[in-house]
Amino acid sequence: MATVDLNGSCLCGVVHYHATGEVLRFTHCHCSRCRKVSGTGHATNLILTEATVDWTKGADVVRHYRLPEARHFASCFCGQCGSTLPRFATERGIAVIPAGSLDQDPGIKPGVHIFWGSRAPWSCPADGLPAFAEYP
Repeated sequence: MATVDLNGSCLCGVVHYHATGEVLRFTHCHCSRCRKVSGTGHATNLILTEATVDWTKGADVVRHYRLPEARHFASCFCGQCGSTLPRFATERGIAVIPAGSLDQDPGIKPGVHIFWGSRAPWSCPADGLPAFAEYP
């Protein structure tokens, strides 16, 4: 896959970050947890390996929440405006970059829908992308 070099920020502009890494996947995730954390029908995330995420502004405002009963779910967000921000899943060796937090076009497009089996019936169509009931 591609190597990316990206900048992003939160809604209020207090937090800014710089992320680099190899794109493992670019997904639309329809699981109920991603729907809850994003407030939408799916979360669109870049999954990076060999990644670095540097908080270039506002690191002291970044908050983390790990869902206690979940094996692989946590969120990172701005403590001031609540915007979702990148997080590391160290147990899997990846960084999860919420595409909506990016300040520029990453130059690639999502390639798959995951957790399609959990999709809200009112959510967007597959648009010709492969759709997997859970992980591919």
